[in-house]
Amino acid sequence: MNSDAPLDFRQPLGDSALDTLFRTARTQNKWRDLPVSDALLRELYDLVKMGPTSANCCPARFVFVRALEGKDKLRPALSSANLEKTMSAPVTVIVAEDTLFYEQLPRLFPHADAKSWFTSSPAMAKETAFRNASLQGAYLIMAARALGLDAGPMSGFKPDLVDEAFFAGTSYRTNFLVNLGYGDPAGVLSRLPRLDFDDACLFA
Repeated sequence: MNSDAPLDFRQPLGDSALDTLFRTARTQNKWRDLPVSDALLRELYDLVKMGPTSANCCPARFVFVRALEGKDKLRPALSSANLEKTMSAPVTVIVAEDTLFYEQLPRLFPHADAKSWFTSSPAMAKETAFRNASLQGAYLIMAARALGLDAGPMSGFKPDLVDEAFFAGTSYRTNFLVNLGYGDPAGVLSRLPRLDFDDACLFA
């Protein structure tokens, strides 16, 4: 229990949940041959969409690539290091951003003319889309872990080829990829060091 918090505040998660989300969670490189259902992917998105974005802009768009045809479309864009793990993953999520996300703002942020903030500044729109879609991709990783799935987020691909294969003629642009499924512990690498608090943090 957090002794600094008022009694009516939410209490911290227990060690088991924190282990699942952070401390023992690992990037997965090898996958068990177990399917991930449509229902579970819908449940996953229903958690992801609740994470905060600036002005509730929700710019992330997700493609759940499962079919062999979809994996074959993805294959030419992958680096050699990411090829086998992606082809064998039950699901590969293309985390993309909608560059015209602001078209949804009259519905998502109806109490202000938020759309005009971005139509008047293409640079602000681009930065907002990238930052907030990246946030939503991170929410996806954590939500997957919370639902019992493993995740393997990746760079190491050619986004232009992914855009050409999946988003031609649309306003969507690829941000990064996440493999999802049930990981095989045999593919987990030794954990690398992290920076200590004093190396990464300041009080101001």
